[in-house]
Amino acid sequence: MSKKPILHTSQTDWDRLDSMSDEEIDFSDSPEISPEAFAQGIVRQGLKPISKKKLLNMRVDGDVLDWFKSQGKGYQTKINAILKAYRDAHVESLR
Repeated sequence: MSKKPILHTSQTDWDRLDSMSDEEIDFSDSPEISPEAFAQGIVRQGLKPISKKKLLNMRVDGDVLDWFKSQGKGYQTKINAILKAYRDAHVESLR
């Protein structure tokens, strides 16, 4: 493994960017965000960091795992979200 630093000198022409007006900026490759999409955004500045995930070996029925995998990329994240929702529902009911 190389021990060279991975930081490179920026090739951005910052002076040119600073001199541009808002009308001169090309947003064609960045579509406008709808209010609904904006509302779903997450800002974490100043909040406690998200706890790191832990590796877990768990047995589940094959058809359950196949169904989650068929939902596409991020199936493990979806399983985690479902487990969190279950936990939260039961923690609230215990209070």
